[in-house]
Amino acid sequence: MKRLNRISLLVMALAAALPAARARVESEVSTVDKRRAEVEKAELYSKQVKPAALSAKLNVPFAPANFDLTDAEEAAAAAAALRAANPGTTAAIGPTDHELLTEIVAKVRPSGTANIGGKPILMFGSRFVKTGAHFTVTYKGTDYDLELTQIDGTNFTLRYKNDEITRPIAAAQTKTK
Repeated sequence: MKRLNRISLLVMALAAALPAARARVESEVSTVDKRRAEVEKAELYSKQVKPAALSAKLNVPFAPANFDLTDAEEAAAAAAALRAANPGTTAAIGPTDHELLTEIVAKVRPSGTANIGGKPILMFGSRFVKTGAHFTVTYKGTDYDLELTQIDGTNFTLRYKNDEITRPIAAAQTKTK
């Protein structure tokens, strides 16, 4: 009897599953016409169109013209371009940094040098300035920050912004402590 129950149970399970097995299963593959339309769309989107050539007048932000100039050269070029664009207003533009530095250094008169602890020092009366130090010079009512970049023998080099100029020391009396 147990065996009969098992067989009847199996037959009933097969009878229940048979309609589901006979049901039509839809294919996941599209029809040829539908696939063709999709392929044509894909080909249309995948075509590479060559972009139009850039105008020669366009400013390129990556390595523009004169990109390799130093800041001082760039400032001088900008001032020259401004002067060229406005030839009648050169007085309003003012001197370049290099011209200004030349005028200021002509007024700076060190009294000598000293060698303290193996390092050269430039003397301005009772004031001493080490290499690499900044000091203020007032010229025509305006304060300018200068940097002493080098002292060698009887010459000294001053920097204003990005311009440097080397001048001889007037009183070349070198003292050692």
